[in-house]
Amino acid sequence: MINPIERITQNRIVKLFLEQLGYVYYGNWEKRDNNSNVEEEKLKANLLMRGYTETLVNKAVKELYDLAHTNSGNLYDRNKAFYNTLRYGIKARPELGEQFDTIFPIDWNNWQNNEFAIAEEVTLTKGQHTRRPDMVLYVNGIALGVLELKRGTTDIAESVNQSISNQKEIFNEWFYTTVQFVMAGNNTQGLKYGTIETPAKYFLSWKEDEQDNTEYKLDKYLKKLCTKERLLDVIYNAVVFDAGVKKLPRPHQYFGLKAAQEYIKRKEGGIIWHTQGSGKSLMMVMLGKWILENVSNSRLVILTDRTELDDQIERVFNDVGETDIAKTRSGKELMNFLMASRPRLVCSLIHKFGNKGETDFDAFLKELQENPIQTQGEIFVFIDECHRTQSGKLNQVMKAVLHNAVFVGFTGTPLLKEDKKTTMDVFGRYIHTYKFNEAVQDGVVKDLMYEGRKIEQSLTSQTKVDQWFDAKTSGLNDFQRNELKKKWGTMQNVLSSKSRMEKIVSDIVMDFSVKPRLASEKGNAILVASSIYEACKYYNLFLQTELKNRCAVITSYNPYIGDITLEDTGADTETDKAFIYKTYDELLKNVSVKGSKSKTETYEDDSKEQFRKEPAKMKLLIVVSKLLTGFDAPPCSYIYIDKKMQDHTLFQAICRVNRLDTDDKDYGYIVDYMELFGNVTDAINVYTSELDSEGFTKEDVEIQLKDRVKIAVDRLMTAYETVEAIIENVAAPKTDLEYIHYFCGNTENPEDLKSNEFKRMALYKAIVEYIRAYTAIKADFHSTSFSDVEVQRFHKKLDDYLNLREIIRIASGETIDLKAYESDMRFLIDTYIRAEESETISPFEDISLLDLLESNIEDAIKTLPEGIKGSKEAVAETIENNVRSKIVEEHLLDPKYFDHMSVLLQELIEQRKKEMISYQEYLVKMAELVRQVNQGKKDDLPSTLNTKGKVALYHTLESEELALACEDAVQYSKQEGFRENLAKQNIVKKAIFDVVKDIEKVQVVYKIIEAHKDEY
Repeated sequence: MINPIERITQNRIVKLFLEQLGYVYYGNWEKRDNNSNVEEEKLKANLLMRGYTETLVNKAVKELYDLAHTNSGNLYDRNKAFYNTLRYGIKARPELGEQFDTIFPIDWNNWQNNEFAIAEEVTLTKGQHTRRPDMVLYVNGIALGVLELKRGTTDIAESVNQSISNQKEIFNEWFYTTVQFVMAGNNTQGLKYGTIETPAKYFLSWKEDEQDNTEYKLDKYLKKLCTKERLLDVIYNAVVFDAGVKKLPRPHQYFGLKAAQEYIKRKEGGIIWHTQGSGKSLMMVMLGKWILENVSNSRLVILTDRTELDDQIERVFNDVGETDIAKTRSGKELMNFLMASRPRLVCSLIHKFGNKGETDFDAFLKELQENPIQTQGEIFVFIDECHRTQSGKLNQVMKAVLHNAVFVGFTGTPLLKEDKKTTMDVFGRYIHTYKFNEAVQDGVVKDLMYEGRKIEQSLTSQTKVDQWFDAKTSGLNDFQRNELKKKWGTMQNVLSSKSRMEKIVSDIVMDFSVKPRLASEKGNAILVASSIYEACKYYNLFLQTELKNRCAVITSYNPYIGDITLEDTGADTETDKAFIYKTYDELLKNVSVKGSKSKTETYEDDSKEQFRKEPAKMKLLIVVSKLLTGFDAPPCSYIYIDKKMQDHTLFQAICRVNRLDTDDKDYGYIVDYMELFGNVTDAINVYTSELDSEGFTKEDVEIQLKDRVKIAVDRLMTAYETVEAIIENVAAPKTDLEYIHYFCGNTENPEDLKSNEFKRMALYKAIVEYIRAYTAIKADFHSTSFSDVEVQRFHKKLDDYLNLREIIRIASGETIDLKAYESDMRFLIDTYIRAEESETISPFEDISLLDLLESNIEDAIKTLPEGIKGSKEAVAETIENNVRSKIVEEHLLDPKYFDHMSVLLQELIEQRKKEMISYQEYLVKMAELVRQVNQGKKDDLPSTLNTKGKVALYHTLESEELALACEDAVQYSKQEGFRENLAKQNIVKKAIFDVVKDIEKVQVVYKIIEAHKDEY
């Protein structure tokens, strides 16, 4: 039945709970009086069955019932108090003077000892208002879950909103004191879950065994989430009360927790890579809580490099009842805590391990290594953003101090090559990963939209520049003049010219007027400047605009009069330091300090809070390095980058704009004034790539340090010989063309590409192994017997192999990497630089980064590797092969259209080969073909054809009327699961025949219907 009524769906779900999940059926409670969130008789029966005495049971049931029905405090506080009682038990004693016993309303250790049950249509009444949740889940008579169902044509949002409405004080807030899961579902969209007071935008979807498509997603995920053991496990181990917000885990957090538990049981460390914005801090808290409860004599050290996270960790552990916590104020205090048996949880900023005043670091380190401190207990160390803190001296000191600890690293970005050696020593393998593209697909974060803007600058008068420079430097010798040129002639000073910065300020002010999210005042923005001086300069320029009083500057600077004591040159001019001091002195003038904070801290905290909560009043934050990591502000929609950044830093910065907010936030927008285009796409490419070929294995991390050099040498030589053996048979003279022919065959022939695939896979695998082997030994070459010449050869081979891999992967259409390009250094003087209006330069304007990475075609030719872009033939073959791949990939969805595209492509290839058109004309025509292929439809389609399925039907039937009639017939006749059922297929085919009256066309149309799984 298409779109069954809710009652039929509900009957199916009741049957699922009873027959597949083994729940007890309490009944339909529509007409039952006094329905409660604690059914006393059910609870009492279970407690007696578990062996508690009747006296204790009566006391425990009364206390729990009273707690569930108290009016004291708000819903969050009542729910938290009830949860703590549920989890930690009720203290009671049979008679005065006797020992206290602990009664657990739920047996958390043996889930089989509990009664899991459901009731339908549970009537809840308050005053004149009656609500009736479709289903309530009970454990031992305690209401732990509420499920609202809707029919398939009603958006699941209605179920969510109804669940939220039920929790209002005017309706049935009292009932939700005990509730842990609030669920909503329908047949078409599946299941959403949250907990008490969860806003609609944060209701989550479970995700597991995605390849299983045998039943309704609603049924599938109710079975995943409400299995008895898992339901209790999630409630017991993964619920967090965080500063007034109750939180349940997202699927990746839960599975990360389960994976980490197995590592911890084996006393093995590792790395948890969960992308920016996906809740690493919560993951840290859940795992830390589990360790303290489940590993005897365990102690937890949480090291972060952010004060905000340090505070949050302490607060959340307090909220979950862990009070044996200390935050260190110095390295010495940290050492003292570790040598004592308490506290069990120590929070510290990572730099506490360093000793900035240590003049002889090596001696300090040697002393620590020779006389290690005697730490107490089994120590587990969590390190936030481990890629930033696990290199160099801090890492060495930390390992010397905590030599017996188990280390777990948390990162929002994968480890780049230069991080891996150090991180392997400290942490080991990846425990669990959740990449950026997965988070976007799951709706956990927003996708990112990139736009490059270029501001052209010109030198107005070379003669005046020369005269000015000669006049100002007449008293200097050549060396001094050259030093001055270095200081003032750098690219950075050119880019900080007042003219250019004014254009950027005008750009941003214009965006606040015309960009929907900014103009509506629901969203705001961050501007990243290259230096504190530039940040202050930008701030002063914005004071002359409508953003005055709605922007703030946040840097690491704190004004101190000593900063300007020596800055007066006597020339009545202002130095950079003096300008910075003056700016801060002015902006802090009317700030009143709060508590023990300084004026600067008060100003920054107030600005950040306003930015998060009142975007209309705080529209823009100007920053340098602060707030580019770990700063979560849902309204933040745009980041303007005027600073050179790369790798981790760049990715973390742009992820400031990917947090979920109101429905009108569709993307996070990156506006780049520094031509970081290649860097941005490279960064995202790394952060969405798979780890299969380049991850760690357990064997990798079990290599003992003392054996490393010998093993590393053997590994390098084996890897080197393997690659050389694979490329040995490439024909002379071994240029790019011979390599392409050997590993790809004819790139225009898909069969050639397929038959040579095994060669390419062997090459890729061997090169990856060489990269890993080279990286592992790079820092230890001095300890080997290799000569300098041999080391240089290994280094050159690395470059050669990387280039070869890139050429083969791109020529075969198996990937296309966009590489960074750097602007030429221009040595110009600030005064004579004139900036033009900004111009959008991104070749992928209005394409999201994920779409960009999936696209194999539209990247600018100049971003191709040197070996390909140097040959017009190689460029053409690469583009053609990628277009062909796209056509083949999409063909099933719209055979007629993509057959036509294939013909156009072949004609264009023939014209190129026969030199019937110029190379430039070929590129123009190819660009148009790429546009048509990506668009997937003709330009002049009727507006009624508003889905891909309708478009494909139109292309095939060449009639708008027939296409729409076919669409209606299929939608009316199709039955659930028709693709797997011959009888149901025939019903659909009969409906198609009734429209098209042609047996052959029926087969063609049916294949289109079958291919469009999202629509039919």
